[in-house]
Amino acid sequence: MDINDWRSLVTVAGLVLFLALVAWTWSAKRRPAHDAAAQLPFLDSDPAESGAVAPGGKARAEEPMNAGGRRE
Repeated sequence: MDINDWRSLVTVAGLVLFLALVAWTWSAKRRPAHDAAAQLPFLDSDPAESGAVAPGGKARAEEPMNAGGRRE
């Protein structure tokens, strides 16, 4: 077996893995997961209302903002 045989084998294996990934992604069993992921941008994620706490223990809503709207 020379190097070209190995290259061909790796190319075919990559194609088979790619096609398997496409089939798995588009399978009907994955539809509920895709529907749930599609709704994520529309969920209410305001940190002040959800009670999220910054790593320092301080609520994020209390952190000062600069003129650009970024936390200082």
